[in-house]
Amino acid sequence: MNLLAGRALLRSMHPFLPPELEGRFSLDAALRIGTLPVVLASTRPEETLRAYIHSYLKEEIQAEALVRSLAGFARFLPIAALLHGQMVNVSSLARDAGVARTTVNDYLEILEDTLLAFRVPGFEARLRLRERKHPKLYWVDAGLVRAAKDQLGPLAVEERGPLFEGLVANCLRAWNDYRGLYDELNYWAPTEARGLEVDFLLRRGKRFVAIEAKAGTRYRPEDARGLDSIAELPRVSRRLLVYSQSPRLTTASGIEVVGFDELVTLLERGRL
Repeated sequence: MNLLAGRALLRSMHPFLPPELEGRFSLDAALRIGTLPVVLASTRPEETLRAYIHSYLKEEIQAEALVRSLAGFARFLPIAALLHGQMVNVSSLARDAGVARTTVNDYLEILEDTLLAFRVPGFEARLRLRERKHPKLYWVDAGLVRAAKDQLGPLAVEERGPLFEGLVANCLRAWNDYRGLYDELNYWAPTEARGLEVDFLLRRGKRFVAIEAKAGTRYRPEDARGLDSIAELPRVSRRLLVYSQSPRLTTASGIEVVGFDELVTLLERGRL
């Protein structure tokens, strides 16, 4: 007998969002060590992150017998971290990890079930351009990504882009869980135009909001190529190009260029 039928509610908790840190939020720190409460409370955040990954493997994966081979899953974990913010080709990932394709599918589901990562599907529409169908993988926290790669310490230049995109993805997801801001989250990337992509396409009802995330601090026209192209998608009512820091401006084609702090304000106030 299910005594909770009709009464059980599911609530999701996420790493700290910028406003929850009440003025103590640092974008650089969020990209470097993440915003998990246990990490921010630690005097040795990098050691705490390493311990978190170790405990995850031993206490969550091994103790719960979630996989047949702990060694295989341990090999998979840093490879999956390298795919943070990228499209996931299961066959390629299986080759890199040295496991079967079906095993990779199981591993990805475990990452999601244990709340370490999530996938964003590609948007599909009947346009003249056919969209890609591989989902993109995002980890729930930048610190966990870096710990899984064993790449803690100062941020490398090549890390900033994927980590910033991941931070935006997690903010969108968290605020939606807390406030119900949209109905569906996808990314957009037509197969016939390699290199053309929009990181996030939010649907609410029949309306779409397109968002591109860039870790830079200065507007560059080439950063808006995807947002310019997605304008042909019906019912795209708003296009945002989000930089880590940027003064607000609007391009000739109507794209709003904003800094990360303004995106946070829009999400917090439900004005996206």
